[in-house]
Amino acid sequence: MEVLDTPVKQRTEVRQASLVEAALLLAAQRSPASITTGDLARAVGITQGAVFRHFASKEAIWLAVLDWVTETLLTQLQAAADAANLASDGHSKGQKPLAPLHAVFLAHVDFVVAHPGVPRVMFQELQSPGDTALKSSVRGLMQRYRQLLMQLLTQAQDDQTIASDTDLPSAAVLFIGSVQGLVMQALMSGNVSAMTKQAPGVFAIYQRGLQAAPNDSQGTP
Repeated sequence: MEVLDTPVKQRTEVRQASLVEAALLLAAQRSPASITTGDLARAVGITQGAVFRHFASKEAIWLAVLDWVTETLLTQLQAAADAANLASDGHSKGQKPLAPLHAVFLAHVDFVVAHPGVPRVMFQELQSPGDTALKSSVRGLMQRYRQLLMQLLTQAQDDQTIASDTDLPSAAVLFIGSVQGLVMQALMSGNVSAMTKQAPGVFAIYQRGLQAAPNDSQGTP
């Protein structure tokens, strides 16, 4: 027999989701470190005491934010890669485009444009000294992100789309660094939406550095 969630549990989940959303919206406007539980309470229309009925601590709220970011971002990136893979199924080896990587690159940019508070939260935590649960959560996200990239890069190498001697771990680092560079410039300029126009050109340069030469699949020097 299926056990349905109680109304109380449902209300808690809705309120937790509202607080996570409020935290990201506020982080897009100012430093996450300056956001208080009182700010979050006002943003969702509850008392500060009510916040702690849904989360044990301020840290627990930010952990929930990072959990949401991890699952939402990676789901969107995987969906973008899968759709691009389907679209390129008709190509033969050596002719397949880097469409999945391109799709993931643009999907990540779109995610940041839609949620500009996300990089602020992540960068803020990575700069903090010592090891924390929040920093561990960010590392977990980056590890899963790199795993996705390594899968796509390995697939591209197997399809002879990129050079056979490509250093795949370094290619993954460069991919992430390219996105992060766009994000940092956008945050400094205050124009996050500009990333959308800049991203295709940045990826085109990245792609040219990876693509196999015409005779690479035949082993020609």
